[in-house]
Amino acid sequence: MNSLDGVTVIVTGAARGIGRSIALAAGNAGAKVGLVDQLDSEDVYRQLSEAGAHACSYQADISKSAEVADAFAKIVEELGEVNALVNNAGIQLEKPLLDTTTSDFDAVMDSNVRGMVLMSQQVLRAMTDSAIHGRVINIASDLAYHGRENFSVYCASKAAVLALTKSWAREFAPDILINSICPGPVDTAMLSRDQMSAEWIAKESEIPLERIGQPGEIAAIAVFLLGSGATFITGQGFGVNGGSVMP
Repeated sequence: MNSLDGVTVIVTGAARGIGRSIALAAGNAGAKVGLVDQLDSEDVYRQLSEAGAHACSYQADISKSAEVADAFAKIVEELGEVNALVNNAGIQLEKPLLDTTTSDFDAVMDSNVRGMVLMSQQVLRAMTDSAIHGRVINIASDLAYHGRENFSVYCASKAAVLALTKSWAREFAPDILINSICPGPVDTAMLSRDQMSAEWIAKESEIPLERIGQPGEIAAIAVFLLGSGATFITGQGFGVNGGSVMP
């Protein structure tokens, strides 16, 4: 595992699933970790603290600019200058287009795109003002590439994540490296019968590696991209998907 000594990272959507795994892996690798989630992430904070990692935890709705600014200011006060960000927070929507309401659309875009933009503005502005050589990782999805019926709004939001990643990688080069990770099906609460139909849960296992992924497999790529071995990588989308997509 890469050493992340000297890295201070904010992880959004850190209370569970992929975000939780990334936060724990980063902390265990030596990073200071600022946890941001609309849910309570105190359990993750406790685990990091018990492992000897320096961390802090704040509840915030990242689609609201005032809450994002407040959380960012508190993390800087607690941990010092931030030089890395993992934009992981997001929601999923399985719904036919003709049944999708404007509220459905707004909720997905607010969480998956607006929130990512607002948090990135805070972090990138601070990095730029302080001439920090930093890293940003945006969590997209393999569905951004191949689409899926009844998931069109979610797919569109994750395609936007990829486009923003490429644009920001050019805009903030050479000092700030910005990449995305595109998970395939991963064993989290999002991939459950409460969130997806049984038909699609079964279909997720029809990939070359014949299984769904584990959050730690996504976290391992995130730690790599935050570390010293990823100094010549920017604007890329890393497919961690068991072969579900082969661009």
